Amino acid sequence: MPVLLNPYFSFRDTAEEAMSFYRSVFGGELSISRFSEYGASDDPAEQDKVMHSMLTTGTGLVLMASDTPNGTDLVVGDNVSVSVSGDDDAAMRGWWEALRDGGTVTMPLDEAPWGGLFGMCTDRFGIHWMFSVGGS
Repeated sequence: MPVLLNPYFSFRDTAEEAMSFYRSVFGGELSISRFSEYGASDDPAEQDKVMHSMLTTGTGLVLMASDTPNGTDLVVGDNVSVSVSGDDDAAMRGWWEALRDGGTVTMPLDEAPWGGLFGMCTDRFGIHWMFSVGGS
């Protein structure tokens, strides 16, 4: 798999509505996974939240989004991350280490329920990064 770099949006209970809107604007295929599919929350009110969605267009545009869990802060305007995903373990880990240096790790790069590794950090310039290494 090539390395992909794309925006990742966070919403408060409107990810499905927003991504459906973006599909109406850009076209393409929209896939949606729910918190319940991955056992991501024990809270019954969160089972239908969007854990991950991806809009892929025929022109190569890729947008991703999710709903923010109820107990997690969400600041509109600060709800966009850069998602990096790929299978090149050595390169991805090197980039992860470089970006987290001097920044803040919000989720360590560790095994993900869907396979591979996943982690989140904010670099020293305030840019939010999400890394997905391997997996599906």
